Amino acid sequence: MKKITLIFLFLSITTAHAQIRGFSEKGNGLINLERHQFTINLLGPGIRYELGLFKNVSASTSFTPAFARYQEGYALGFAWHTRIRYYHNFQERLDVNKNTVGNSANYFGPARSIFWEPVQFTDNISDGNSNYAFAFYGGVYGVQRTNRKGFNFNGEIGYGYFRGDGLDNGHGFMVNLNFGWVATKRKSTKPTFD
Repeated sequence: MKKITLIFLFLSITTAHAQIRGFSEKGNGLINLERHQFTINLLGPGIRYELGLFKNVSASTSFTPAFARYQEGYALGFAWHTRIRYYHNFQERLDVNKNTVGNSANYFGPARSIFWEPVQFTDNISDGNSNYAFAFYGGVYGVQRTNRKGFNFNGEIGYGYFRGDGLDNGHGFMVNLNFGWVATKRKSTKPTFD
């Protein structure tokens, strides 16, 4: 538990420090970040909701397929994910006239994902035990792109601590790839004048 607390504390301090120093943007408020974004996953059904909290920081929750691998083995199937995302390159993308609609940027942050045996497609960690679950606690780095029509790609990879229920604990990595459609209205890219 101390490792999880230290990892979360480190990522939180890093995010706060970057925010204070104006790592990538100037000003206040949700400059490029969508306030609300609801995405329907098209490959392997699933959903994701992302809430813009403040400049470049959002919180998201989703139920989508993912792959996890640690000492006990691997699992591929559905998981419940929660994330705090710090988008670090909005300004760089704008400077070269790239799309930032629908939170189209790269991010990093603390993550948690929970895997349950009944919703796994395949695994090699059950050993005949059909009542297992495990959770991933760690950090992720991700890429999210949304085109103007709302089609969304989100890919992330992370490394962290796995805590098992009916399994041994350990450490390893997790991969999460999603292709979907953003069902909420996206910010306009046309300039507005006050």
